[in-house]
Amino acid sequence: MDFLVVLVSILTVALVFVLWIRKKHAFWKELGVPYVEPHFFYGNFKDVDQYQHDGQFIQRFYRKYKGRSPLIGMYTFLKPVAIAIDIELVKNILIKNFNSFHDHGTYYNEKDDPLSANLFNLPGTKWRQLRHKLKTAFTTGKVEMMFTTMWEVAKKFESKIGEACETGGEFHNRKLMTRFTVDVIGSCVLGVEANSLEDENNGFFQVGMSIFHNPRHGMRFIFLLNVFRDYARKLRFKLFRDEVIEFYTRIVRETVDYRLANHIERNDFMQLLIKLYTSKGEDKLSFNELLAQAFVFHIAGFETSSTTLQFCFYELACNPEIQDRVRNHIKEVLENHNGQLTYEALMDMKYLEQVLHETLRKYPPIGLLPREASQDYKIPNTKCVLKKGINVIVPAYAIHHDPEFYPNPSRFNPDNFSEEAVKNRPSVAFLPFGEGPRICIGARVGMMQTKMGVIAGLRKFRYTLSPRTKQPLKLLSKFNVIYPEEDVWLNVERID
Repeated sequence: MDFLVVLVSILTVALVFVLWIRKKHAFWKELGVPYVEPHFFYGNFKDVDQYQHDGQFIQRFYRKYKGRSPLIGMYTFLKPVAIAIDIELVKNILIKNFNSFHDHGTYYNEKDDPLSANLFNLPGTKWRQLRHKLKTAFTTGKVEMMFTTMWEVAKKFESKIGEACETGGEFHNRKLMTRFTVDVIGSCVLGVEANSLEDENNGFFQVGMSIFHNPRHGMRFIFLLNVFRDYARKLRFKLFRDEVIEFYTRIVRETVDYRLANHIERNDFMQLLIKLYTSKGEDKLSFNELLAQAFVFHIAGFETSSTTLQFCFYELACNPEIQDRVRNHIKEVLENHNGQLTYEALMDMKYLEQVLHETLRKYPPIGLLPREASQDYKIPNTKCVLKKGINVIVPAYAIHHDPEFYPNPSRFNPDNFSEEAVKNRPSVAFLPFGEGPRICIGARVGMMQTKMGVIAGLRKFRYTLSPRTKQPLKLLSKFNVIYPEEDVWLNVERID
């Protein structure tokens, strides 16, 4: 009899549990929103980081449901997630109704992992206050002051490409581009000489690369942390590995202490952070706040620019006529500026900008832009109300590959960003840096260093694909930042 009671009790609990799960997964059905049938436990993200890059994963559903509904419903484990399909809804979320979607809804733990409490992750008032403090670092004047420092590193980058010409005429695309951007951002953000171009075994390069290529958690676990943020903080989960936290804490602490002790000032991002750190007013930053912002601008600055350069040089190697056109364009603009690369000359290189925008269109650094409803929000022209706390995803990768906005989207075509083409397309159809008040604050710095990388790399050299590069190029599924799955090798020859 006791055994039967226990068995009935277990079956009853199991049944209640199953019914509870099914009730959770009935959320979108009850709202009358088209939805993707979820896995019992994982929801719709079971295969994320296994088979497809997350941007391509969502693209399948974007294509299927576009025109049928302004949004579709999915689930991260048990939590409902809305995927914005209609371009006007995307504009509302990012710009028009920003106050209803001002947070990313991502996990951070400022107590145990100070690096995670950065501008990207912080919500609401914390984000607004911090953004206000930091915006003066990215005015046109401040960005222009970084020009000389960036170009000095770019010339070293050019020399490294020249060395590759002399030692076999082939190089590993990712490593060289990342070494360049690590050195640029190290100088302009942290104010330190990383010297990755000279020594790829140094700490900046190795630790920086490990953040993305050897993360503490996989994508599915990151989704889990985002869903159960409060519980994760109580359990003291960290986003970054301990050695990463220790490395950046030491480097930033040494830099701050050295500058303060020796009264050293530089025209870089670190100087602004130090000024806020030593201030007495309401703009004052704690050391952990300074640390988190120095960290995020360093890793975001070098990694997104590095991937853009990698894909740009890959596409130029695949499209020699575009490569020749942009090289000739660079030379013509330089001739109009007495052969000197100045900030003004850089701004005049319109076709170079088109090439980089097309690279960012085809390979956006982040394929999905997360948002979280900060208040109840009624979807225009529907009866659907997104409740406060619902996560919303803007599928940037899918939008960038939508033939409505970009004819033949798999083709690399810089004319997609001619003045006329841009005018005839919704502004939110191009989202490499996000859009609206939460657009990437350092976008202009990233574009400037990327332009310099292309100029330094193209002026004197021509590129073709090495036979070691596998075609067609596939995207790595393990990370939300976009990478090629296989190593890309390029042949290079000197043409000056």
